[in-house]
Amino acid sequence: MAASFELLKNDKGHFHFSLKTASGDTLLRSETYEAKASAEGGIASVKKHSTDATRFEKLQASDGRAYFNLKAANHQIVGTSPLFAKAETRDAAMAAVQAEAAGAAVHDRS
Repeated sequence: MAASFELLKNDKGHFHFSLKTASGDTLLRSETYEAKASAEGGIASVKKHSTDATRFEKLQASDGRAYFNLKAANHQIVGTSPLFAKAETRDAAMAAVQAEAAGAAVHDRS
């Protein structure tokens, strides 16, 4: 699997990014940023912190679905996964982020 980042701009002029698998499934998505440079900084933070397993927080939504957050050194969330029906699927997505985010290409679609 060759993951890559997609940097996008919404209709309000704000930016966000997603880390996607080669088949297009989302592994992680960011918050919305007002400035493109901030979104690019978020991508750099994901690349930097994704190799550290202690930066991942395993969570469960109120409906029982599993997801995770990736946090920077300052404990700010830099990315959140989609919701998964099974914890095993969440854990596999986390492993993919750990293995591939640091070297993932960035596709600027803004």
